[in-house]
Amino acid sequence: MIALIRFQIAGYVRSLRALQPFIVVALFVALILVQGPSGPDASDLAAMTFADVAAIMFPVWAWAARALLDTQPDEQRALTATAVRRPSGPIWAGLVAAYMVNLCLGFLALTIPLLQAVQAGSPGSAILAGYGLNLLVAVPGTLLGAWTSRALIPDPGVSLLALLGGALALLLLGIGPLGWLSVPMIEWLRAAHDGPGAFTAAFPAIALHLLLWSVTVGALYVMTSRHRP
Repeated sequence: MIALIRFQIAGYVRSLRALQPFIVVALFVALILVQGPSGPDASDLAAMTFADVAAIMFPVWAWAARALLDTQPDEQRALTATAVRRPSGPIWAGLVAAYMVNLCLGFLALTIPLLQAVQAGSPGSAILAGYGLNLLVAVPGTLLGAWTSRALIPDPGVSLLALLGGALALLLLGIGPLGWLSVPMIEWLRAAHDGPGAFTAAFPAIALHLLLWSVTVGALYVMTSRHRP
């Protein structure tokens, strides 16, 4: 499993596809996040930034995961599946590799907000909740990218539309009464904008929602991928 994960990450880096999301995140940090909060509410605004970053990074994480899983040619993926004894081994390796890349992207995006939150005196509990939120949101972001990868949607144009449509559908679904079926983006943004205390208090329920969603969607993805040719 470790060898497969390293193999997929190495192929993704050598293909230079990794530069695309890293450039986007670097521009996001340089153009938006560097302009830190100021004024009497700087502490609250700095803590709020973690929730905003999670919402903005969600489609970026999906895009990066899709690119990593699409790096390996179909023939090579078939040979890997044949060489590995467990059919689900390459599937799990791809998911873990994509999640690890997304963690690196998240670390890059959160470096400046962390420094700003510390300087502004934001509560430590809110900072930890913000980091925990991003760690959890990277999982459904990775799964969305996996569901739109070439292994399930061979046409690249349709795959990209599915990724964008899926991200938009999850956002819109979270607004209505069926929000429990979606990623709770509206909930964590609303809680963060209510202040660090409200965000910290709401984090356990949001984390549970994200975990249940990720386990369900991830299990469906593994079962579906195992039955693909």
